[in-house]
Amino acid sequence: MSSPRIALIHATPVAIEPIVDAFTRLWPEARTTNLLDDSLAADLAAEDRLTERMIDRFVTLARYAHGCGADAILFTCSAFGPAIEAAQAALNIPVLKPNEAMFDEALAAGKRIGLLATFAPSIPALRAELEQMARRRQLELEIKTQA
Repeated sequence: MSSPRIALIHATPVAIEPIVDAFTRLWPEARTTNLLDDSLAADLAAEDRLTERMIDRFVTLARYAHGCGADAILFTCSAFGPAIEAAQAALNIPVLKPNEAMFDEALAAGKRIGLLATFAPSIPALRAELEQMARRRQLELEIKTQA
């Protein structure tokens, strides 16, 4: 079997280098490909919420990546949880959010969690995702946020 092709879908160009470097260090066998729609973050900031049109764009990006031969997709921007979930539902390959492993570790560490973000519009989606994971584990959290 050949090495898996992982599509990395970015909403900002600054995300590309760190994630490619991480794959090179931690999973060098993976063949990564990068897709960038740098208008997504600006559109979210302008709308102050995820719109149906933005969600459709995520599904379109995921379908495009799959059509290009991706075996799995990693979205690298944490502000778009519900849009990533729509892409997960639309495809039959793994489609991952960037926060899952980090939130697993945070929930294992304790119930008081500080959630910091550099992109303020990502806070509501991040908080909702973290709270949803905690509910599934029947955990009560105290979350403080700062952007």
